[in-house]
Amino acid sequence: MAQSIQRPVTEVAMQEEAHEARRLRKVLLATGVGHFVEWFDFGLYGTLAAIIGMQFFQSSSPAAALLSSFAVFGAGFVMRPLGGLWFGSLGDRIGRQKVLANVILLTSGATFVMGLLPTWQQVGLLAPALLVITRLVQGFAAGGETSGATTYLAEFAPARRRGYFTCWIDNFGFMAFVAGSGLVFLLTASLGETAMNEWGWRIPFLIAGPLGIVGLYLRTRLEDSPEFTAAVRAGKTAQTPLRTAVTSAWRALLFCVGFVVIKAVGHWTLQTFMPGYLSTELHFSKLDSYAIITLGLFAIAVMVPFMGYLSDRFGRKPLMLAGCGGFILFTWPAMMVMAQGDMLSAMLAMLVLGAFIAAFDGACSAAMAELFPTGVRYGGMSIAYNFAVAFFGGITPWFSAYLITTTGNPFSPAFYVMGAALVTFLTVMRAKETAGQPLRR
Repeated sequence: MAQSIQRPVTEVAMQEEAHEARRLRKVLLATGVGHFVEWFDFGLYGTLAAIIGMQFFQSSSPAAALLSSFAVFGAGFVMRPLGGLWFGSLGDRIGRQKVLANVILLTSGATFVMGLLPTWQQVGLLAPALLVITRLVQGFAAGGETSGATTYLAEFAPARRRGYFTCWIDNFGFMAFVAGSGLVFLLTASLGETAMNEWGWRIPFLIAGPLGIVGLYLRTRLEDSPEFTAAVRAGKTAQTPLRTAVTSAWRALLFCVGFVVIKAVGHWTLQTFMPGYLSTELHFSKLDSYAIITLGLFAIAVMVPFMGYLSDRFGRKPLMLAGCGGFILFTWPAMMVMAQGDMLSAMLAMLVLGAFIAAFDGACSAAMAELFPTGVRYGGMSIAYNFAVAFFGGITPWFSAYLITTTGNPFSPAFYVMGAALVTFLTVMRAKETAGQPLRR
């Protein structure tokens, strides 16, 4: 009799476990694919910055055109804090899922329009003006993406596997950069640099339209997170979440800003600054530059889930400190190796830097989510994350190019990366370990 009772109980438990596993896979896939679309759209500009500079700015100097292009890239980041304030507040009041669906629609639309914009040769000054407007719209929408997607996944994930689940946000983000860089590489190889410069650069932007429809469809089929639903039922959501975050969670905001400094600088150095740097300063061909960047970003995407697993097992702080320490010690040597002009050496240097950002990202997403209570998690992360990304990440490509122009030293951007890593290293040292603990409500 006891055995007949035990069997159904065990079967029910197994069925519930299987159902929960399917639910988590669905959430991870839909959130991740949406994040992929978002960053495929947003990152294309950085990959094509050198070509965009030639198409939208009147300059006889490739370096000057690239500097102008990077300035417009930074303009998109100006809007990210405003987008973070808007979407973060909405996400803490009406739910995560609805906001994330709207974010992807806005970004994909702006990116598609970018592929249709007239160039300087066609409309003169109107061309860069329209380019700036589309970048501002992209930046506004991007302000609600990473913090929202990270919050959403963190609130679904089991506490003991939260690092692994949330780090897939970074994996999908880097895979989007790989897809964008790889697509540009294939188009350049098949069309040739002349055709790519004249009209081929538009193709990746136009692809954003159908990709956005796919991402929107997946996100509209999701339910809201159990943590947020429980907070609503318990009456623990804030009427003014942003004000509540600033007044009651200011320490969490400061730690989150400190975490994001090297995350922002490291990401946009590798993904946006490096393609132009390799071709303009180190004189690699555009085809070789795209190949180096694509391989490096792919390696990061592959390493991130493993690093997330390690952060669940050994803690967030060891992984984050290792990533920061690696940037402090090896950024300068890696850039010197790249300058040797050998493609294999440049790839190896890119892989070394990629390993450090993968180690940091594997732990950082969960660490940021674990700082905030549920009622202000989306808004709190949005404030801290987007202000830090706008200030430190948005200026990274432009400031790195500016350092080279003013100092004449092609390795001078290394100091900026090393300084950012030091700031985050000191922040992580003072932070508490949060791995494996229940989320705050």
